[in-house]
Amino acid sequence: MTPVIVFTTASDIEASVVMALLDSRGIQSFRASGNVQAIWPMAVSALGPIRVAVPAEVAEEARGIIEGHRQDVGAKVVRLRDEFDELQTRIGYRFRDRGLLEHALTHRSRAAEDASGGVADNESLEFLGDAVLGLVVADVLFHQFPHYDEGQKSKIKAAVVSTQSLARHATRLGLGAHLILGRGEEKTGGRQKPALLADAYEAIIAAVYLDGGLEAAEAFLRRELKEDIDEGSAPTYTRDCKSALQERLQALGRPLPEYRLVGEEGPDHRKTFNVEVTVAGEVLGTASGRAKKEAEQEAARLALERLDASGAG
Repeated sequence: MTPVIVFTTASDIEASVVMALLDSRGIQSFRASGNVQAIWPMAVSALGPIRVAVPAEVAEEARGIIEGHRQDVGAKVVRLRDEFDELQTRIGYRFRDRGLLEHALTHRSRAAEDASGGVADNESLEFLGDAVLGLVVADVLFHQFPHYDEGQKSKIKAAVVSTQSLARHATRLGLGAHLILGRGEEKTGGRQKPALLADAYEAIIAAVYLDGGLEAAEAFLRRELKEDIDEGSAPTYTRDCKSALQERLQALGRPLPEYRLVGEEGPDHRKTFNVEVTVAGEVLGTASGRAKKEAEQEAARLALERLDASGAG
């Protein structure tokens, strides 16, 4: 079986798009570098162009599929420059090193599928982004609400940096469409998973920080989180949704809510907990979070929204 190169690019994300496209049409493809007549499948160098190869007998079909896709989306597959231009506009920051942005969007499932070891996932960036996020939010709260006590500021911060809050911001930026996922994660709806979106959002924060420094990261976060933080100045502000839900149900003469852990995902050091809240056996809200309390608060918030929508109370 002789491999034939059918596509060449400098972008890992574009190579992934092409390979996924071919896979969807039943054509097996491989990343290749150097001499394509060498051992098959071949390791891919971390440097230089990325070549997508297929068996010779399906090469023409593969080229036709790629060319047809170019025509469908305007004479391109998904060019790194074009795709990241759109995303950078939404982020409001122009990267000097676009590789940082690509790194921030790469999930561990994608890195795990790369035999060469040349693809790095975004977990280290998530860790750094979480620290930058916490610092900036704490600084803003310290200066914006000087008369709030520690407990009040902590409640606001917990809500602002929660998984669900970050996932909503990630959704608004359209990060889900740009995530670089492994095929298994792609098939299980990874682009819509709150935990993955929140992780990618934190990785984006780190990428901005590394590319432009703390000032750039702070400017990004102040824009992004201003509305959430400003809510803390409202006299009626409360993010203790569990207490609010309990009070609402008591006022309605209904039973107290019950919270149940329905699942856990991820490695031990970064678990995501899935929780549902029920009232008299009826599920009113289901949510996920990096801590059980966070998931319970979000489930309670969703339950309150459902009660509001139904006109209860």
